[in-house]
Amino acid sequence: MELYAHPVTLNTGEQTTLEQYKGKVLLIVNTASKCGFTPQYEGLETLYKKYKDKGLEVLGFPCDQFGHQEPGSDDDIAQFCSLNFGVSFPLFKKTLVNGHDANPLFEALKEQAPGLLGTKRIKWNFTKFLVTSDGKVLKRYAPTIKPSAIEKDIVKLLPVE
Repeated sequence: MELYAHPVTLNTGEQTTLEQYKGKVLLIVNTASKCGFTPQYEGLETLYKKYKDKGLEVLGFPCDQFGHQEPGSDDDIAQFCSLNFGVSFPLFKKTLVNGHDANPLFEALKEQAPGLLGTKRIKWNFTKFLVTSDGKVLKRYAPTIKPSAIEKDIVKLLPVE
């Protein structure tokens, strides 16, 4: 299935696909509000604000599979992100990224950009996937990689002005 065809649900409950992001560079991240990496929301928002008008979309998918670090409802998560980090990039419904019931979008991302030593499993919150404007999953970044360290890779994919 083409990446853009995957059904996704915004944190407002609205069902959609990634089709609306076709032609844009995507940074897709599984997020959590009570994680040691939670401050990365700030870096993600900085990238989003800096490059959204140049063709970048940051897509946040809250996940509670790692240490129960995303216990709140979708409304709680949106409020937390907005109040604490000024998040304006799209947030989606809380989702599973590993296991039998994993979101098919994350299954596709893991298949196209395996982790260290070819592992498919996502190891923790704030794993980031960089997708080219034509829908190819270019790279997976570990949770320890800060958003600012990804900026140079993003810039290479954006249209030259």
